[in-house]
Parts: sequence; structure tokens; C-alpha cells
Amino acid sequence: MRKLTVLSVAFPFAIVSTDPIGGAEQILARIDRTLIEAGHHSIVLAAEGSESAGDLITLPRISGEIRQAEWNRAHASVRAAIAGAVRTQNVDLVHLHGVDFPNYLPTSNIRVLATLHLPLSYYPPDVLDPARPRTWLNTVSTAQTREIRSHSSIVAMIENGVAAPHGPTPAKESFALAMGRICPEKGFHLALDAARAANLPLKLAGAVGEFPEHRAYFEREIVPRLDADRQWIGPVAGSMKWRLLSAARCVLVPSLVAETASLVAREALAAGTPVIAFPSGALSETIEDGYNGFLVDNLDRMVEALSRTEEIASSACRLTAETKYSAARMSQQYLELYDRLMELD
Repeated sequence: MRKLTVLSVAFPFAIVSTDPIGGAEQILARIDRTLIEAGHHSIVLAAEGSESAGDLITLPRISGEIRQAEWNRAHASVRAAIAGAVRTQNVDLVHLHGVDFPNYLPTSNIRVLATLHLPLSYYPPDVLDPARPRTWLNTVSTAQTREIRSHSSIVAMIENGVAAPHGPTPAKESFALAMGRICPEKGFHLALDAARAANLPLKLAGAVGEFPEHRAYFEREIVPRLDADRQWIGPVAGSMKWRLLSAARCVLVPSLVAETASLVAREALAAGTPVIAFPSGALSETIEDGYNGFLVDNLDRMVEALSRTEEIASSACRLTAETKYSAARMSQQYLELYDRLMELD
């Protein structure tokens, strides 16, 4: 395989680190490390405060509420940074990970790959038919690929992968866990309602973003549902995240949108913890009902499933993650795709 220089571009408001909050940033960070380990040159373009195994180009970090003026300023910064890197770093391929990537597609003839990390409804209507030459897209799950059907710009489907750290597994505790970015589409208010109805403690872990609608959702739907047993514990990372995932009796994923992958569900399985989820998008292919968790279609069914978590073996959960959602396999597939794209025009 030839040696490549890959510029990975994150969503401009997201922090990339060894254990980031967002799923797209987690995949980007994994690819960055894999490129370096394989002897390639990796460059990461991300918000100030990010980390990279390779070279890092930082964007000014925007604080406070994110409105149209902040979007415009961020996109201008990304466009300028990409152009500068392509001009000075001998970049072979630009890999875009942000949902807003059409706003900063390079004007040069550089090859571009964009990964569709989010539901299609989040992107502009013409995203699947880019007018720019040398621009390709990849999907991240069978469910997403099935929704897209046939488009010449789609060059691969690469399942998002996870890797649990090695070490002793803590004993299961009584609490249920919900984890992710606190926003309306994640449906965490339903997780709190289900835990209350089942008389179970629940820990809700995740960050509240600076988007006005996210703050409003948190104040309107989450805060009133919190009490001594149903707690919001903020964002978690590293060993604390994995301890929570491993110790929880189950992880609730009440997503209200068609999930493209749900890394939280796959991380829970890697930690040996069953998942109770709505059958939204890729969740219906990640969770095998009655084997590694339960698929439910309403709140009452979620409450019922909370009483059945002991029916699920931790070994079945871990086996699913190891055989279907390997981070090492995902990373290798991206390296192979990069190499293949170098032959296309």
C-alpha cells in the first residue's frame, strides 16, 4: 500500500480527542491513529482544544450560542484551512466528517471522501449527487445504505467499529444508563420516564451543546425529570465511561431518529451490557431482540424490558461487538478505501 497524506476534517464545533463525545469525532480519532501506526501522514483539522496522533491544525473555538453568524464564520475558517493545508502539505486525500461538509468542499482538484455519519435528513437534498469532481461518499451501516439505494458517488459501506479496553470487568449494579449528546432527537426524556416507571435508578451521561434548541430541550424536558435516583452526571470519558458502561444493568437508547450506527449501543455491547432501544435505523441491525438486548416500540415496552435484563448474557453482548463491530477491521477498511480512491478520477 502506498504512503499517503490524509487530511481529516472534523465538524468545526466539535473537539477531537482520544475519547471524544461525538461518534463522528470518535471515528476520526481512530482513523488518525491508524494512519500513523501504518506509516502514513495524518493531518487533523478540528476545533481548538483537539488532539491528534499526527499533525493538528486548529480552528478558532466558538463559545456561546451557535447561530447563523457563528456558522458562517466557522465555514470560512474551515475553507481557508483546507486550502492552506492542500497547498503546503502535499495532501493526497481530504476526508470530511462534518454534517455541514458541502459548505467547505475544496475548490482545488484534490480527492475528497465524505463520510455520512448522520441520518440523510440532516444533509442538503442534493448531498448524494455532488457536482464537484473527485468527490465520493461512504455510508456507515446497512440500514443507511439501504435508504440511499444506488448513487454513483457512494463508494463503500464501512461499519462503525468500537474497541473496549482490556482489564477486569466490574460487577453489575442496579442502575440503568443512557449516554450521548443531550439533544431532542436522542429522546433521553423517555429513558428517564421509563426508569421512573420501573422504579430504577438511571444515570444520564452526556454534554449539552451550545445550540439553542439543545439548551432548551435540556431545560424543558430533562431537568424537570431529574431527582435523587434519576441523575444527569455530565459528559464522561476514558476509564470512567467504560466503568459506567460495564457496571450498568443495561443501556437505554430511545433515539427518535434513524440512527446511522449508534456507537453508544455498540460500546455497551463491547462492555458486556445489554441494550434496550427503539428499532431506529441501524439499531435494528445492532440489537438482536432477546439475544444482546431488546428492541421496543414504545415506552411501556421499554419499562417491561427493564425487568428482563438478566435474561441477556454479557458474553453474547461482547461477542456481537467483537465479531460485527471491530474497530481494527473498520480502520483497515478505511485504509484500503483510501488506497482505492487514489486510482479513481
